[in-house]
Amino acid sequence: MKVACFTSASFNYLDRARVLFETVREFHPDWETWLCLVDEEPPGFMFEPRADQIDRVVRMTDLGIPDCLSWAFEHDIVELCTAVKGQMLCHMLEQGIDRVIYLDPDTALFAPLTEVIDLLAHHSAVLTPHQLSPETKRQAVIDNEIGSLKYGIYNLGFFAVANTDAGRAFARWWRDRLLEFCFDDVANGLFTDQKWCNHAPVFFPELAVLRHKGYNVASWNLGQRPIRIRDGRITAGGDPLKFFHFTKVTHVGELMLERYAEGNTDIFELLVWYLHRLKRHAVAGVPANWWHYGKYADGRLITKRDRLAHRAARLAQRDLTNPFASPDSIVQTST
Repeated sequence: MKVACFTSASFNYLDRARVLFETVREFHPDWETWLCLVDEEPPGFMFEPRADQIDRVVRMTDLGIPDCLSWAFEHDIVELCTAVKGQMLCHMLEQGIDRVIYLDPDTALFAPLTEVIDLLAHHSAVLTPHQLSPETKRQAVIDNEIGSLKYGIYNLGFFAVANTDAGRAFARWWRDRLLEFCFDDVANGLFTDQKWCNHAPVFFPELAVLRHKGYNVASWNLGQRPIRIRDGRITAGGDPLKFFHFTKVTHVGELMLERYAEGNTDIFELLVWYLHRLKRHAVAGVPANWWHYGKYADGRLITKRDRLAHRAARLAQRDLTNPFASPDSIVQTST
């Protein structure tokens, strides 16, 4: 059985992808590692996938997305890195991968994901919810339960799909939704790729919901899954920690960790370990905040207004081979 783990990222997250794939190699040396690259190299930078423990790199422009550049222009960096996930999933299934595992680049494994492989023997796909039990404090209800109502019940920083008829049906449905409706537009019911999968257990009853406390642990569920490190064993809410989602490793992210750690310092040992790994895997030669699709060809930044104008005039914009060429073409076509 051929198993592959993939992530989607731009070069400014390559340090995180390196940590992810390093931990995947540690616990699953038989899995292939794939990167969906949503970027182009900055001048002078040489990307060497093998040195980064990446078996296969598939560029966004090689996924067969119709009018790819025009489509890409509609999205900011977060929207685009999530919008490609469904197309990449279908591509990997078409390439004969028997089990496809997706993990966000800012996650790290701490134990084998044996439960996922076991579930895929009998289910088409596997999802993990943000929350596994009701919150008991008002602020936690606001942050986490209402947050899940806004942003999605399931954390699509992880999913797994079997190459079966039902698995491929799920992949095609999700791909089609993301190609058309993968935007950060909470007011209109969308949050990139996540909220679509609120429908998934209804539309695809063969899908499994994994209720293991050690999967997809993050700041938003830490109050229900406290991290404990004892004698080299790491647990989350009493279950072995499988992987942690180090989202927003910044001042904002650390504030949320502090809020839900409730005085437990073990989580910060994990954070120090992760920051050390990021430093060890720092990417030389990529400018700060680099993203090829964030600027026009002349170097001017693409604004949110430009992307919204392009999106509003989608049918007309499809005639443009490369909307990244000039902001003037966006204005002219959208007026």
